[in-house]
Amino acid sequence: MITDQITLGDVTVTRVWEFYGPVAMTPETFFPESSPRAWEEHASWLEPHFVDPETRIVNSAIQTWLLRSEGRNILIDTGVGNHKERPYSPVWNRLDTGFLDNLARASVRPEDVDLVVNTHLHVDHVGWNTYLDGRAWVPTFPNATYLMPKADFDFWNPANEHKPLLGRGNQNVFEDSVAPVHEAGLTTLWEDLYTIDANLRLEPAPGHTPGSSVVVLESGADRAVFVGDMLHSPVQFVEPDTNSCFCEDPAGARATRRKVLGWAADRNALVVPAHLGGQGAAEVSREGSGFAIKGWAPFAPHAESLEDAR
Repeated sequence: MITDQITLGDVTVTRVWEFYGPVAMTPETFFPESSPRAWEEHASWLEPHFVDPETRIVNSAIQTWLLRSEGRNILIDTGVGNHKERPYSPVWNRLDTGFLDNLARASVRPEDVDLVVNTHLHVDHVGWNTYLDGRAWVPTFPNATYLMPKADFDFWNPANEHKPLLGRGNQNVFEDSVAPVHEAGLTTLWEDLYTIDANLRLEPAPGHTPGSSVVVLESGADRAVFVGDMLHSPVQFVEPDTNSCFCEDPAGARATRRKVLGWAADRNALVVPAHLGGQGAAEVSREGSGFAIKGWAPFAPHAESLEDAR
C-alpha cells in the first residue's frame, strides 16, 4: 500500500510515501544520547519497522502528510525529491522515486496543491518543493503557497554564512529546493504563529533547527500534532531527552520535545512525526517524569517493500 488515510474531525490525513528503508546509521550513531537498554527493552515494537534486528541499522520513512481541510489540499513536508545532487548525503543522492505517482494515487496532481508546509528546511523535508525542468529547478506545485519558517530560511541561506551542525549534509538544498520557490514569489516566511485555517495552525518548535515548527490540528473532538523532526524514532517517546545527532540546539530540542509531548498527552492528541515507518504515529500518556506509548495510529504498517515505496 502506498497511501493510507484517517479522518480527524473535518480533516482527512493521507500518508504519501517517497522512501522507506535503511539509512546507514545504527541507533548508537543516530541517537548518541539514547541508552542501549531502551532499544533492548522495547525491541518488540521497535523491530523491524524502526530498526533492522539483523543489521542493527535504523529504518526511516520519507513521507508527506496530505491534509484535506476546508476544501484545500495541504502538504506537510516534501521529502527528498528527484535528481538532486547530495554529495554528502549519499542515501538521498540523485533519487528517482515515484513520489508524484504516489500523490496521484491520492487523487492530487501538483497543480491541485494549495499549500505546502515545510516544518523546517533540511534536505529531506523540502526536496519536492521543486523539480528539474531542463536545466532549471522550478516549483513543483505552481499554484501553492509555500510556508517556511523565517528563522530556518535565514539560518540555511548560504549568504548568511552560518555554520550548522548538519553542515555539508545540507549542501545545495537551499539553492535547488528553497531559493527557486522564493524567487517565484510563492513563499510566505512566517514567525511566531501562523493560522492556516479553523482546523490547523503552525507553531514554533525550535531545537532541531532554529525554525523547526509543528502543525497543530484541532477539529471537532480530535487533536493531532505533526512534529516534523522533533523526533525520528519512537524510542524518543519513552526517552524524551534523547536527541538525534542532527539537533542544532540540544537543550532546546529536549525542552521542545517535552513540551509538545506533554501537550499531546494531556489532550489525547495523535503525535505524527515525519519519519516513522510502521504505523506512522502514536498517542502518548504521561508516565512518571516521561511518557509512554498508549496506542498506535491506524495507518497501514509500512509499504510492502522499498521498491513499492519508490
